[in-house]
Amino acid sequence: MEKYETHVHDVLVIGAGGAGLRAAIEASARGASVGLVCKSLLGKAHTVMAEGGIAAALANVDPQDNWKTHFRDTMLGGKMLNNWRMALIHAQEAPDRVKELEEWGALFDRTKDGRILQRAFGGHSWRRLCHVGDRTGLEMIRTLQERGIHSGIDVYMECTITKLFKDGERISGAFGYWRESGRFVVFKAKAIVLATGGIGKVYKITSNSWEYTGDGHALAYEAGAELIDMEFVQFHPTGMVWPPGVRGILVTEAVRGEGGILRNAKGERFMERYDPKRMELSTRDVVARAIYTEVKEGRGSPHGGAFLDISHKGADFIKKKLPSMYHQFLELADVDITKMPMEVGPTTHYIMGGVRVDPENGASTVPGLFAAGEVAGGMHGANRLGGNSLSDLLVFGRRAGWGAAEYAKEIGDNTLKINEEDIEKAARELLQPFENADGANPYIVHQTLQETMQDYFGVFRVEDGLKKGLEELEKIKRTASRLKIEGSRLFNPGWHLCADLKSMLIVSEAIAKSALFRKESRGAHSRVDYPESDPEWGKYNTVIWREGEEMKVGRRPVPEMPDELKQLFTEVK
Repeated sequence: MEKYETHVHDVLVIGAGGAGLRAAIEASARGASVGLVCKSLLGKAHTVMAEGGIAAALANVDPQDNWKTHFRDTMLGGKMLNNWRMALIHAQEAPDRVKELEEWGALFDRTKDGRILQRAFGGHSWRRLCHVGDRTGLEMIRTLQERGIHSGIDVYMECTITKLFKDGERISGAFGYWRESGRFVVFKAKAIVLATGGIGKVYKITSNSWEYTGDGHALAYEAGAELIDMEFVQFHPTGMVWPPGVRGILVTEAVRGEGGILRNAKGERFMERYDPKRMELSTRDVVARAIYTEVKEGRGSPHGGAFLDISHKGADFIKKKLPSMYHQFLELADVDITKMPMEVGPTTHYIMGGVRVDPENGASTVPGLFAAGEVAGGMHGANRLGGNSLSDLLVFGRRAGWGAAEYAKEIGDNTLKINEEDIEKAARELLQPFENADGANPYIVHQTLQETMQDYFGVFRVEDGLKKGLEELEKIKRTASRLKIEGSRLFNPGWHLCADLKSMLIVSEAIAKSALFRKESRGAHSRVDYPESDPEWGKYNTVIWREGEEMKVGRRPVPEMPDELKQLFTEVK
């Protein structure tokens, strides 16, 4: 076994997006020694791509807004499958987290009297998205990073974690490699916070960055944690569809929030047919299905999407409110959105499913393992409302950081061990593709996986297709068990993909098995053969767990909501 470097921390945070940075800041503030690992460079996290805003009931623009309405909107958007306690904590704490961000130096757009400006978004009853033009995520990361680097956090950039270690049942550390040199690194830690984001790269058309390969979901699953609601993959209704090189890049919901109108090839404002009350500001699952249906029935735009038009608002308004969108279309598609409509279509955007966590502190079912942000399940139920992800990062990033620091304190000086054999096994597994005399090309395997997921586990699903898709995944798994790559370990993208493929295959199987298991349509999970929501299925979360080498699927009752909160839903009826 070659030499490897070792780093020791109380708390190791994997992922340096909004959730990871907020967790690291909190754990450090509570006296823990904190290591922050990121797969890319600091500041390149996918959170920077979040454009529309942070959902929080500040009531700066609509005085009627409050946490009760926000809680109710979140639960109804999630089709009541959310963990009610998470939705409640989120609605109550989001305003404080936004104000805290402002105190730390975040610059928001302002109302005339100087308060944080808020905009409308799909599924929200009131204007509650605090924003910075259409670059909110970027400002959030800038602010958290500035705060984080002054908190005494050790940052490990361009490092990929491939394995979590346990001492008995408890988490004791992690194994990874430096992407530049290929050298191995071991982290000893009393607690680990997963904040690795989503799974978008398992699909062919996605708004997600290259890092989103489901690493955290897979690490948690392999360590013995439960995953919930993995069938609920959100297809954002508006991604770019042309030219092919930019297909899937996000067109923020803020375009619709600021008055953008969706039309089909006939010029019809087709959302009147699907949600006449909320129109373009319906929930994402409804709008995505509407565009998909228009295209399928022959009313799509020339490149298989729909037209989104905001040109009626005038050039000055658009350049002020949506500067990124203006430049994005001008530079990537040669389209001036102040004069003509955009072509948009559904793109894989977000997974509602993830690690099952304790709402209070982000603890998973494995002692010492915590999760926050997109890698954690429960908060968003069957469908996430726009803007709720950024407030989710802040609220539960903070709670997971606090939970991990407290857990590390409880362990105290008890030295947790990492078995040397486990380290050697993790290293051997990682190096195998170099040593295989023959094997599959990881790029071709990845392409096949993406096409399989896009074809069988997309916006609409049907039993025969799901079964066929699962069979295809089994074949891909067998092929991927023997991969072959050339070259050295020095920044070798093919080798990096081999590690990513392992995560992506675990995640894909979890999505597939959960989608086949849930025999109803609810939120982002649309079954052609079971088009209605079944009240019986509404009582259960789908659960994925590991048994030996086999992935098991079952269900667990959704936590029961207290009567005083149920009252909020009878009032709205």
